[in-house]
Amino acid sequence: MTNIVEPSEKPSAEQPIEFFAAAKKVTDLAKSRETWPVAEVAALFELPFNDLMWRAQQVHRANWDANEVELATLLSIKTGGCPENCGYCPQSAHYDTGVKAEKMMAVDEVVAAAQAAKESGATRFCMGAAWRAPKDRDIEAVEEMVKAVKALGLETCATLGMLKDEQAKRLASAGLDYYNHNLDTAPEFYGEIITTRDYQDRLDTLGHVREAGLKVCCGGIVGMGESRMQRAGLIAQLANLNPYPDSVPINHLVAVEGTPLEFVRTIAVARITMPKARVRLSAGRRQLGEGVQALCYLAGANSIFYGDKLLVTGNPEVEEDRALLDRMGIHSRQG
Repeated sequence: MTNIVEPSEKPSAEQPIEFFAAAKKVTDLAKSRETWPVAEVAALFELPFNDLMWRAQQVHRANWDANEVELATLLSIKTGGCPENCGYCPQSAHYDTGVKAEKMMAVDEVVAAAQAAKESGATRFCMGAAWRAPKDRDIEAVEEMVKAVKALGLETCATLGMLKDEQAKRLASAGLDYYNHNLDTAPEFYGEIITTRDYQDRLDTLGHVREAGLKVCCGGIVGMGESRMQRAGLIAQLANLNPYPDSVPINHLVAVEGTPLEFVRTIAVARITMPKARVRLSAGRRQLGEGVQALCYLAGANSIFYGDKLLVTGNPEVEEDRALLDRMGIHSRQG
């Protein structure tokens, strides 16, 4: 059963009486829920936009500081040449995207990048590698990176592809906090975007990660040609993981023109179905613009990937992010 943080017993100046009562009602309803059927998630997507946003805000404020955001930085420690054929990924060796395969970065280079991220205000540092699955010698190198980044006082996250159980345990022993492995989309649409591995492969890796004691970072992508029902299917898959992910990154596909308000709806539905997860704005933020990003924060997003580049994709400049957060009165999480 999902654990929900209770609202405080007395409303504060930030939570007027009428809001407090509504937020507590939503929290009480969520406490009695064990699973989210796809049909019920789809029903959330069909709500009038204002009603969906109101409901998402109630859940968000019952569980989080409504004006705080986590700043996370993602570094590609090994770029390009991935043997997987994910249709959305410019790092796949199956496509000519201009992204060249590179060797893994040295530990000192990674530490320098992590230090710069910390000085810019990031509290979580994620290291990504374009592998189908790491070899044991790769894990050894990443272990050293994790230890060095942890020594800076940052939370650590890695996304390295599929993991075996022993590899997950090694990363946990090195001090890794989070492991990212996205489901990408609903099971019934998965074969349309990748054929070199199946959905169960992803679920198996998530199981190894959780069994090793690592926190799970797992989300998906909006804008790959999926239907609204398939977006609901993705959120239901995430929400019904036991437990649901600690972090849920939602990506907006850069290569495909999407519907910005549908992206906001996805953020809101993720917040409602996974109240205690950090819902992260990830790839594609630059294309959304400030107005849509502001709606995403209102819908319950409370984490962003922060920096000039996200793997090989452009990301809003640090100064632009800071300016928008300042105008909205949103402060960054302190480490």
